[in-house]
Amino acid sequence: MNIHEYQGKSVLKNFGVTVSAGAPAFTVDEAIAAAKALPGPVYVVKSQIHAGGRGKGKFKGLPADAKGGVRLAKSVDEVASFAKEMLGRTLVTEQTGPAGKQVNRLYIEDGSEIEKEFYISMLVDRETSRVAFVVSTEAAWTSRRLRTTRRTRS
Repeated sequence: MNIHEYQGKSVLKNFGVTVSAGAPAFTVDEAIAAAKALPGPVYVVKSQIHAGGRGKGKFKGLPADAKGGVRLAKSVDEVASFAKEMLGRTLVTEQTGPAGKQVNRLYIEDGSEIEKEFYISMLVDRETSRVAFVVSTEAAWTSRRLRTTRRTRS
């Protein structure tokens, strides 16, 4: 299932899970409005493409030292600047390959102090007809790595 982060967080929120406040934005004006609706003063501007590694990704047409697809903004003006730079550009990540994917939407989220991060994936184990959970402190998963894990477990 391919859903964007903001869509997944909406589903979680509907089931009572606490998630950071945020809103999708398809234009720079929507990004500004989303930031203004959040408490701030720190915002996270996140590219919404179907690929992991967005923060480490690079945009085609920007200098090699430019920031990636997830950026920390310290003002609404900075949110606007990032949105202008990201929307419509192609983001290249490890998962997209060299072709990359065009960023047509952003997720503007309230910034928060992160003490620990955990990544979770729910996979259907077709052999047992059960759901398997994979939890990690590292975000650098690949489907190959998950398949290898599945084959080697006892």
